[in-house]
Amino acid sequence: MILAHDALIQLTGLRRPSAVRRWLERERIPYVVGADGWPRVLQALIIERLGGHAAPPVAEPRLRLRNG
Repeated sequence: MILAHDALIQLTGLRRPSAVRRWLERERIPYVVGADGWPRVLQALIIERLGGHAAPPVAEPRLRLRNG
């Protein structure tokens, strides 16, 4: 999952994409830049950095098919 713009603004306290990118670089948080100029950051990286644990993926139910 990727953090939304609002979450990045709340996390950094900055509103301009260039300022948010500089903050992420100072904090050594990896990101990629989207076509709109906003950085894309994985939510799991931020959760881990803050000392939390990302929720494990939910196992999907398995379907058993019968013959006949």
